[in-house]
Amino acid sequence: MKTLTRKSLRLALLGLGLMASVPAFPEDSALPAEPQAQSAATESVQAEVDQQATDKTAKKRQRILAEASAALTETQEALRALEEQKIDEALAALERATGKLELILARDPTLALAPVDVEVVTYDLLASLDTVKAMIDEAEDYLEDGQVQKARPLVANLASEIVFRTTSIPLGSYPEAIKAITPLIDEGEIDEAKAGLRAALSTLVVTTDDVIPLPQIRAEQLLKNAEALAENEERTAQDNETLEVMLAEARNQLKLAELLGYGTKAWYEPMYEQLDQIEEKTAGGKGGKGWFEKIKKQLANLI
Repeated sequence: MKTLTRKSLRLALLGLGLMASVPAFPEDSALPAEPQAQSAATESVQAEVDQQATDKTAKKRQRILAEASAALTETQEALRALEEQKIDEALAALERATGKLELILARDPTLALAPVDVEVVTYDLLASLDTVKAMIDEAEDYLEDGQVQKARPLVANLASEIVFRTTSIPLGSYPEAIKAITPLIDEGEIDEAKAGLRAALSTLVVTTDDVIPLPQIRAEQLLKNAEALAENEERTAQDNETLEVMLAEARNQLKLAELLGYGTKAWYEPMYEQLDQIEEKTAGGKGGKGWFEKIKKQLANLI
């Protein structure tokens, strides 16, 4: 039974390249017509969430090989030069590309993939728990009715995460493919040389290195802020209200993560129990330290 009335789909999913990556939505949907507002508590930790993504991206970019990036650039330059009938420039670019690749292999003959770029894609599902449950119910109904293509876009959008993808040169094939281009150019087979370069560039390998669920990160930040308040034994009435809201929203984020399949129910139940205990300990303005240690470790194990 649907919890929301079916209506035209205008689900807001914020992210890079999202709309091009999923199939068309069914005409009817259990989703709201507009993006659903996020709580003030969730919005309050967005800067920290963004910073975590930025820091992780910076670390991953440190793994990019300058020589591999240069070899890729020179390959693209060689293709451009051939398109413009600049044969000498193309040959020079190929020579530089070959030298860069040989240097990489000389340093590490066992290296299979040489990273040249890191892409960060964010899928942020702006929907309440009730809406997500309705999406799941609707997808299940479509699947039970054998309407796989109607269920497909709903399931595809059940994600709220940061995805890190690395583009790499396959060192098992790319260097030899580049070396094979120069003889073609020397023999005047320019069209074949251009086709060979395009083929080599099409062999770049894209791998997903890491997927970080946004609800888990938000819960982590909310708990961090809540802990600072809980340790203050001289909280004001406003502080107590803020603490209560933060703990409730941390629970909501964990429930969202569970609904979206970022772990099983058994993984989250102990954290819900810890939240129950923390809410009991902090009731009435009581404060203390160490109350968040267990749930922080539990959540860290997921992230």
